[in-house]
Amino acid sequence: MITSKSLTLKNTTLFGFVFLLFLSCGKQVSGISEANPWKKMDLIIKNIPETHFSNKTYNVKDFGAVADGKTSNTLAFEKAIKECAKNGGGKVLVPNGKYLTGPIHLESNVNLHLEDQAEILFSIDAKEYPLVHTSWEGTELMNYSPLIYAKNKTNVAITGKGTLNGQANSTNWWIWAGGKNYGWQKGIPSQNDPTNRDVLIDMAEKGVPVSERVFGEGRYLRPTFIEFFECNTVLIKDVTIINAPFWVMHPIKSKDMIIDGVTVNSHGPNNDGCDPEYSQNIIIRNCTFNTGDDCIAIKSGRDADGRRVAIPSKNIIVQNCKMIDGHGGVVMGSEISAGVNNVFVENCIMDSPNLDRAIRIKTNSKRGGTTEDIYVRNIEVGTVRECVLRATMTYDVYGAQKGNFIPSIRNISLENIKVKNGGKYGILADGYKESPIENITFKDVVIEKVDSVYSLKNVKNLNFINTYINGKKVESIKN
Repeated sequence: MITSKSLTLKNTTLFGFVFLLFLSCGKQVSGISEANPWKKMDLIIKNIPETHFSNKTYNVKDFGAVADGKTSNTLAFEKAIKECAKNGGGKVLVPNGKYLTGPIHLESNVNLHLEDQAEILFSIDAKEYPLVHTSWEGTELMNYSPLIYAKNKTNVAITGKGTLNGQANSTNWWIWAGGKNYGWQKGIPSQNDPTNRDVLIDMAEKGVPVSERVFGEGRYLRPTFIEFFECNTVLIKDVTIINAPFWVMHPIKSKDMIIDGVTVNSHGPNNDGCDPEYSQNIIIRNCTFNTGDDCIAIKSGRDADGRRVAIPSKNIIVQNCKMIDGHGGVVMGSEISAGVNNVFVENCIMDSPNLDRAIRIKTNSKRGGTTEDIYVRNIEVGTVRECVLRATMTYDVYGAQKGNFIPSIRNISLENIKVKNGGKYGILADGYKESPIENITFKDVVIEKVDSVYSLKNVKNLNFINTYINGKKVESIKN
């Protein structure tokens, strides 16, 4: 049984007061957060509640599920989950076997648990996915339901060592991305058609209410795989996730979430492994990411929509993870308009000739936002293709991305990093003259086999402490 930490009300209240006082005053009190930010991480972890479920089991087979990989089990999953929630919660058990289903909508106090040889196959028929309030690349809308979805739920989980299979490939969901590598050819409709993605972005810029941003059929915007929307006290543990239509795990406007021991193996377009957005107090630990896009990408909304919501993502902790293929290991952006702060990454392994960067921050003057207090330590990097650290204020996918919202990037620390094959640059950083990237520190970093130490534009205070690149000690740059 998954149990919560037992704290008395008195102790919880006292701890919460101390925790909030520390976070609000940390930089002013004795300089403690600058001196040892990892103490702040420890406090964040201690303050995240764990899920707790009633000791009752609801076997989906008892509600009509058939494990033949062909029969639709959408109704059986729905009945089991609703019955479980109605009776106070517990475990909805998915026994060994293959189960075809449409979208699964979770309820509070429900733990969807897959046995080791259980595999849930999600339908590739878009018509089975109703419209719900969701988000697409940092812009809220009414669109196809995520494959697993929960909105405004508390104490909810997905656990077990079974497999969640989105069944996406170059003949269905992926083709909508409009990329020739994923089956698209001229004449096939995609998200890039003038009436689709561009219309959504325009609606958000004009302030059209989310309820009126109705997409779905005929608009070709792919659903996320697992989305917890405005939820709290959430656990995803041990499952394997493959073949996602779009982003894999997407906590949005959520808090107090633990993602533990999850394996993501999905190489489709925009197949980010985990995208916390407008979310806080998120732990991602003991996971393996082998993805077609960023392994972990921390978000906070696109452009006007991000400024409308105005909830920064913060207190994001990544521990003991392995990053294989991906555009970036741990990334902030590019949908980052509400800002990101207090990110802690430790004890990870990143290694693949297809991994472009270890740590990346990407924004531009349409996004704006402040990214600050990013702490990374104890990382082993085998091979990265481009650089160890990439921080840019001129991110330009989808063409020129220039506006009047000048971003800020500051306070990035990498400590005890070992890199065997560093790619083109140790650091690739470009800020604005009016808003330089500030305070990058490399401490006890060793980077081997890199073409250039760094490429810098408008960077202020680059500190190297006991750092060696290509066998030579590197000196700090103060300006």
